[in-house]
Amino acid sequence: MPRKWERGMLLGELKSRVGDFFSRLRGELGERELENILWDFQISLMEADVALEIAEDIVDDLRESFMKNKSRDVVKERFKEKLEEILNKAKPERGLLELISEGDKPYVILFLGVNGTGKTTTIAKVAHYLSREGLDVVIAAGDTFRAGAIEQIEEHARRLGVKLVKHDVGADSAAVAYDAIKHAEARGKDIVLIDTAGRMQTNRNLMDELRKIARVSKPDMKVFVGDALSGNDVVDQATTFDREIGVDSIILAKMDAAKGGCAISLAYVLEKPILFLGTGQKYEDLMEFDPQLLIDLIIGD
Repeated sequence: MPRKWERGMLLGELKSRVGDFFSRLRGELGERELENILWDFQISLMEADVALEIAEDIVDDLRESFMKNKSRDVVKERFKEKLEEILNKAKPERGLLELISEGDKPYVILFLGVNGTGKTTTIAKVAHYLSREGLDVVIAAGDTFRAGAIEQIEEHARRLGVKLVKHDVGADSAAVAYDAIKHAEARGKDIVLIDTAGRMQTNRNLMDELRKIARVSKPDMKVFVGDALSGNDVVDQATTFDREIGVDSIILAKMDAAKGGCAISLAYVLEKPILFLGTGQKYEDLMEFDPQLLIDLIIGD
């Protein structure tokens, strides 16, 4: 199973800002002093990559709670409830293994994302996770655009001991995906993971190519891989990929170095399941998304 976070391992900055906010709340606060504290907290949330509209929504809720009760503990409980309301929107109803077991073989996953998000490494982590669960994995080297991409995924496949289907650089990515699926069907493999070239969501030609890959491969799941370090840009990227291609679920990479607020923003805006969080460079550094653990880390209880 993917590793679990150790308490306090991540989100230290966001946790610190939340702690500072609650330390300043007192029952005798005047209206102006309260507004200054709430404004500072809203800025803190935004600096931790929580989108403006979500930060405003949270602060409005906390203001109302404090004005009614004048109690730090009540406001803290309301903040916890608010995070639960948001993050539970991204809680998967079923885990990946359950989805695979219920689907036809091979189960096909198409990975989407912009350049530099850690998509290829994430695919290797998912392959490692599935292989350790006893599933036969095939990887399709569908990034035929980027120099060195085939060699990168080929090295991951070699280390993991999984089958890689590849063509030459510049080949039709849809053909690579098709061949990988046919290979898996012929040999009774369980799952096909299709890598694709990273592309900016504004690149029309590459988005058209991605639509072609999706038409040919008919994936059971389309996974958007986002870079948690890119802050709220990841929300705009995921929204565009969902509109143009369709996104079924999300994996957030590089969460070990991120401020963490982008997970809140993604859950709030997209309401798509977050399958995993990438928490390091090793193959086992992949954590199943757990809203409650994230909330505990943020609030610090």
